[in-house]
Amino acid sequence: MVNKQGLWFLTLTSLALVLSVYYITMPNELLLTNNSSFVSNDKGKDNTNEVANNSDVDIKESELITSMRVELEEERQLLQTELEEKLSDKTLSVDEKNKVYEDLRYISELSSMESTLEKKIKDEFSLNSFVKVSDDIVDVVINSKTHDSNLAVNIMKSLQEEFQEKMYISVSFKE
Repeated sequence: MVNKQGLWFLTLTSLALVLSVYYITMPNELLLTNNSSFVSNDKGKDNTNEVANNSDVDIKESELITSMRVELEEERQLLQTELEEKLSDKTLSVDEKNKVYEDLRYISELSSMESTLEKKIKDEFSLNSFVKVSDDIVDVVINSKTHDSNLAVNIMKSLQEEFQEKMYISVSFKE
């Protein structure tokens, strides 16, 4: 018989799997923005300037940030796999399985928090970043050539607003 926690875990895992498959199989054309949709259908007007003015600024991520993200994702995926194997182990007690389930939830919360912080940096400062949260430490790597201490302090203050307790936040600039 499946208990409530097992049913919730199975439901959420299934939902994550279905959404992952959906986004992987989705055509790339749906994810890309098309600037031609911003052009009005006024006849007789020259719309080439409108298209040029509506183009978005394209910020490219550095290979360093991408590799850091991939490395962290692989590390967490390996840890999740180990925890899921422990969760399916029949020799563990209910308390041990609850601890494993809490660890799985904690990993998910960390990933979500990191994504939120990266989005906040992108929205407020228009910078690509990599954020890693562990316990009370937040490591931020900014993709930038210039090392601006005022910008680093502003990023630290902005990120600290997201936490209720005091966090140690470090900001480094790399390209």
